[in-house]
Amino acid sequence: MTLAETEAIAREAHAGQTDKAGRPYAEHLQAVADGVRARGGSDEQVAAAWLHDAVEDDRLSEEWLRGAALPQAVKDMVLALTKRPGEDLEAYTARVLAVPGARLVKEADLAHNADPDRLAVLNEATRARLTAKYARTRALLGLSDA
Repeated sequence: MTLAETEAIAREAHAGQTDKAGRPYAEHLQAVADGVRARGGSDEQVAAAWLHDAVEDDRLSEEWLRGAALPQAVKDMVLALTKRPGEDLEAYTARVLAVPGARLVKEADLAHNADPDRLAVLNEATRARLTAKYARTRALLGLSDA
């Protein structure tokens, strides 16, 4: 599957979905994919960026992912980036760190999630909660505050 095909599948899977600010979810996927590219990520990491929330958000199933014509590394990263119900942040970040390439995708995801312009449209309580969550996640992943 090409990157263009992966992007198209991700866009279709998330069609109609919006983020916490009410923006089309595909904008977030595009920003994460662009962030991976800007950080020197591989095509496999870019593909994982496009799909990073698809299983978690129940837009694509794990069964679909297992059967998709994608490199195993992409599948491994997507599954590593998929937070499980009830999973604590320490277990989640340990899994991300254990899978080659996943940390860079998560770094790009966190950078977009924590963008001050995106956070500014949220209410104060949500903004504070998410800012603390993103900072804790960055720390557990060994990422600087830059």
